[in-house]
Amino acid sequence: TIISAADASIPKSGLSFPKNRKPWWNKYCTDTNRDQRRTWNVFRRHPTSANQIAFQRAKSIARWARRKSERVLWIKFVSGINSSVTAKDMWENVRRTCGIYPKKRISCLRKNGQEVRNISEMVDVLAEAFASICSASNYTEPFLTHKNHMERIKLRFQTTKHLSCNTDLTIFELHTALSVIKHTSPGPDGVTYSMLKHLSEHSLLNILYMFNRIWKEHVFPDCWKHAFIIPIPKPSKDPQDPLNYRPIALTSCICKLFERIVNVRLVHILEKNEYISPFQNGFRKSRSTIDNLISLETDIRVAFLKRNHLVSIFFDIYKAYDRIWRYGIMKNLYDLGFRVNLLIFVQNFLKQRIFRVRLGNTFSDIFCQEKGVPQGCVLSVTLFVLAINPILSVIPQTVQKNLYVDDLHISCYARNMQLIERQLQTAINNIVEWSDKSWFTISAQKTIGIHFCKRPLHLDPELFLSGVPIRFQDNYKFLGIVFDKRLTFLPHIASLRKRRLRSLNILRTLSNTSWRADRSCLLHVYRNIIRSMIDYGSVVYVSARPSYSKRLDYVHHQALRLCLGAFRTSPIPSLYAEAFEPSLSFRREKLSLSYYFRILSNDNHPLRGTLLNGNNNRLFNARPSCIPHFGLRMRNILPDTFHGVKVHTNEFCGHPPWMENSISYINSFGNFTKSDSNNSVLISLFNQHRQFYQS
Repeated sequence: TIISAADASIPKSGLSFPKNRKPWWNKYCTDTNRDQRRTWNVFRRHPTSANQIAFQRAKSIARWARRKSERVLWIKFVSGINSSVTAKDMWENVRRTCGIYPKKRISCLRKNGQEVRNISEMVDVLAEAFASICSASNYTEPFLTHKNHMERIKLRFQTTKHLSCNTDLTIFELHTALSVIKHTSPGPDGVTYSMLKHLSEHSLLNILYMFNRIWKEHVFPDCWKHAFIIPIPKPSKDPQDPLNYRPIALTSCICKLFERIVNVRLVHILEKNEYISPFQNGFRKSRSTIDNLISLETDIRVAFLKRNHLVSIFFDIYKAYDRIWRYGIMKNLYDLGFRVNLLIFVQNFLKQRIFRVRLGNTFSDIFCQEKGVPQGCVLSVTLFVLAINPILSVIPQTVQKNLYVDDLHISCYARNMQLIERQLQTAINNIVEWSDKSWFTISAQKTIGIHFCKRPLHLDPELFLSGVPIRFQDNYKFLGIVFDKRLTFLPHIASLRKRRLRSLNILRTLSNTSWRADRSCLLHVYRNIIRSMIDYGSVVYVSARPSYSKRLDYVHHQALRLCLGAFRTSPIPSLYAEAFEPSLSFRREKLSLSYYFRILSNDNHPLRGTLLNGNNNRLFNARPSCIPHFGLRMRNILPDTFHGVKVHTNEFCGHPPWMENSISYINSFGNFTKSDSNNSVLISLFNQHRQFYQS
């Protein structure tokens, strides 16, 4: 088996917690340090000149070994930094390298007003809190009545129709899934992704045979339904409250490999038949959070141009993943035409999920996840998107809407505030009615509204969510960008500048000579840790005043001075030339143009028609005080010669992912090997081939 082979070839550590050693310490450091202590003891007992020289030599070798290991670890660490690494992760690695480890163990929890300090009791308290969130006892009486009525309709999974998505899994799909996986922690079975990647072709065929038996015989291993939960405290929350911990689920890597293959098939069919709403941008190819931000910013700019009011409502869905009605997912898949293997696999995947909370080497009792999609599974995200997808269909066409996974926002603009109130209140009532039938709980306390208007004397509208008035604010952070009611982006730029200036302390620490970080390493850290955060959303807040945007230039220039070791009086153009870095304004234009052409290359993108629509261009040109929307800004940046350029569109690939693309080509050199053939023969063969196919 895989586990027995791993036990025989991979050394295992003990169950006790290791000492907090410095990560760069290795066996060579241990040996040289032992030699240094040995020569010191000899010199202390016999203080001769020869023993002193031997001690000094051993001491210098030990110091050289430590510095070399630090340097090797530093280069290895820096080479793995990318834009997904946060400043917090960077600081933790810096402290860990210095031998400083934060205390992450849970010391105390509170249950019914009493403190719990025993670790065996704390894991049960956390498990009970996680199980209570996804418990069926939370159902309300109206939803229980609707649920019982709907679940009387039995779904018939069998069909005589041939569906290509139900064909046997292929070795091509297995190799494709293995090529995109990342190294994550193993589940209860102890099998890691690295073990699966290093299996032989014969072993992979055996795994594929097992997958196909599960696929065709409609069974699901019980061990794959078991998950270990690692509680992670939420930032800025009370650590003694068990509900303030985020459950990180560790499931079987073999099961996640199987899920990845099924998920590719499911996503291909959903995208090919356009089952997912075009206004859902979450976890879809060629989509991102910027699509939602640009859509909102464009609507606000057009409303300001027409001197209208625009009101946006940002909804918060409480415990969205943990409270999904599983029958609703199956009903959606059934209505879309899925049958037999894929539908039965999803049903078995969702049923009878169990978990245990783990703290160190202590485990809680087994608890059942009665509803919701499993955390930490590949297939869960697609199933959630499919479950929440119908919410967009109940919103009226006169109301703009956008959805990124579970972040829903609606907006409406008009000159008459009473018209906006009626339109939005109708949409809110429809959303609440749909959520009550689908068991999505919308938090009235966290649902926020913003009244975008340049004239501050107008009152905010009165809107209600389930009888509770919606709270309106001047600012709101939506998908990482702070929108203010006058759309100046000044609060966002000020907050971004403050946080990035604090992040410069990383460069100040690493630029010290004791770290031996060269220029390229420091620039790599800056580009991936600090500049990437400045780049996010720059396509949107580039419309702010130049005086506001220039406030971020100070961060950029200070970072380049730290990376290059330049003086405070060094000219800024020389910094750009030495670091091969453009200015932030130039970089924002580059990112905006790249995003602009990416949208134009997608025929199905919902923003494509908005960018090509020139109805308001003359009005924007007539009112230069109004900032144009994104599409017009890009056309103003591009030269006139680019306006007539036709952008090649990337059409959806209709080739099923479970079928390998077989490419046939003419190979005239197939019967020759380079080592055994004369060069004149190969050249003559190439000239004949070129002459024959030249026409």
